Amino acid sequence: MSTEWIIPVALGLGLSASAGFRVFVPLLVAAVAAKSGIIQLNQSFEWMAAWPAIMCFGTATVLEILAYYIPFFDNLLDAVNAPLAIAGGALLATSVLPADNELLKWTIGLIMGGGTAGIIHAGTSFLRLTSTKTTAGAGNAVLSTGEHVAAFSLSISSLFIPLAVAVLIFGIILLVMSKLNKRQKK
Repeated sequence: MSTEWIIPVALGLGLSASAGFRVFVPLLVAAVAAKSGIIQLNQSFEWMAAWPAIMCFGTATVLEILAYYIPFFDNLLDAVNAPLAIAGGALLATSVLPADNELLKWTIGLIMGGGTAGIIHAGTSFLRLTSTKTTAGAGNAVLSTGEHVAAFSLSISSLFIPLAVAVLIFGIILLVMSKLNKRQKK
């Protein structure tokens, strides 16, 4: 892998991890960043920087954030959002990868982006289920707020310090994997 891949891979990793926290936040951040010239999307993804896409991502972001504050509905939303997070992570990673070969770009995007978003989403879903069980859903609003902050801060940080965010994401993935592994052994 040449050096021209390092920053796009780190950016894609950060944005896709953010999709594991909230599906539409990193899509909105990436769209606004592309519209303002902060990041360059691949040619086939330039539609994301168009005003109709930005308005759709913005509306979906607001609705998703509000929905996570409804007790027990948030658990249902976690189940529905699992495949959406994987798809969003794959889309975000693929949109910034510098591969000319579409099959290669989508394969890497799906494995790296979709996998990262899926692992992060599994971790947050596990936390929400634990919170629901131990607090009867009362603690879920605090958890949701933390997830919103994580989604926005990781998305924005990925634009400006992608390598540092990528290292942080690897740490989070290792932590989530170890926690899920311990839970599975019980």
